Formats: sequence, structure tokens, C-alpha cells
Amino acid sequence: MDALKILVVDDESRMRKLVKDFLTRKNFQVLEAGNGEEAMDIFYREKDINLIILDVMMPKMDGWEVCREIRKTSKVPIIMLTARSDERDELLGFELGVDEYISKPFSPKILVARVEAILRRTGQSNPEDVISCGGIVIDKAAHIASVDGVPMELSFKEFELLTYFLENEGIALSREKILNSVWNYDYFGDARTIDTHVKKLRSKMGNKGEYIKTVWGMGYKFEVEE
Repeated sequence: MDALKILVVDDESRMRKLVKDFLTRKNFQVLEAGNGEEAMDIFYREKDINLIILDVMMPKMDGWEVCREIRKTSKVPIIMLTARSDERDELLGFELGVDEYISKPFSPKILVARVEAILRRTGQSNPEDVISCGGIVIDKAAHIASVDGVPMELSFKEFELLTYFLENEGIALSREKILNSVWNYDYFGDARTIDTHVKKLRSKMGNKGEYIKTVWGMGYKFEVEE
């Protein structure tokens, strides 16, 4: 099954890149458009877009016009982005069939969470939602991790860390790379915080904790021994 396809429409290239980076990490395929006309061209060309993230203020054809045009032929989920927090804008968005309405500036991680929630609500799910390795199973959509069928009680970051390890099974990961991928851009502390999380994670995994190998002078590697 192919990755779910999301169209990101914003005239700011930096904003598109930021949103794309976070969505790509969650295994979505991301298409980009810099204005409304380009968005419509892509929408008509690509027949299997699963969700659209649409900025309101754009040249040539604004978000409202794009939304009206799309709603003539499709019920694809739409998230509207706006720099203004105007109640009239929000009401107009819902009248046009917008599924979510998010004001800028926003947290990219919150946006991704909204995307995943809407896709689940509309009966769509990412094919990479469930991953397993060596008796450990992670359901990313339900946010549940289990070892040999027994659920683990993990903090949010422990869950994210374990997921990242499984997704990179057999690959040596530096502390810096783990920080950038799991803590994203919002953490500026000591990379050694990872050691604390790994220690707790190993203890909650029981004898499977030994799958998380220490790579001395570098970081860690998740490796399942046959």
C-alpha cells in the first residue's frame, strides 16, 4: 500500500518545507504548491490526494477560492491555515466544509497530530501505523506499545524514542541525530537526556531492553539478535 498523499499549499517556501519535513517523518507523501492556481493544477492531475493543508492568504487564487473550487467535486479533508484569528474567517471556513482551522504561528507537531486524527476520522490510515520487531509491537495511531503482547506504560517521549529505534533497526544513531528526530527543533538541552530516557525504556522492556545497544562514543543502535 502506498503512503498517504498530502498536498501542502502555501506561498511561503519555508513554511512548506517545515510542514513537509514533519509530515515526511510520519511517512506521508507530500506534494507542494506555492499558490492557489498551482494547487488546483496538482489537485486535478493527482487523483488520490488524501488531505489538503491550505493557506488562506495567497496570490493569484486565495485559500477560500481554492476551497470552493475543490468542494464542487470532492470531499477531501481540508485544513485551513491563516495568520489572522478572525472568528468570521473561521465561520466561513466551516461553511465551506473545512475540517480544521489552524491559526499561525502553530506547532508543526500539533498540525501533524491534527492530520493523523482527521485521517483516522475519515477512515484513512497510514500504512506505516503499525510496526513490529523482536516481539515489540507499536501502534502509532493508537499510541500503544507492547512487548510479547503485554502493553508498556511509556511516557510520550519514551514512546517516540522506541518508535524511532524500531524504524531504524540495525542503524547506529548518534545522540544528536536522535535529538533532532525525536525531540525535533524544540529542544536545546544536553544530549545526555537521551541516556536517561534509554535507561527507563530498557527497564520497561524487560529482557528485550538488551535490543537497545550502546554504541560507545556515539549513541545507540536497536538490534534484534536472531
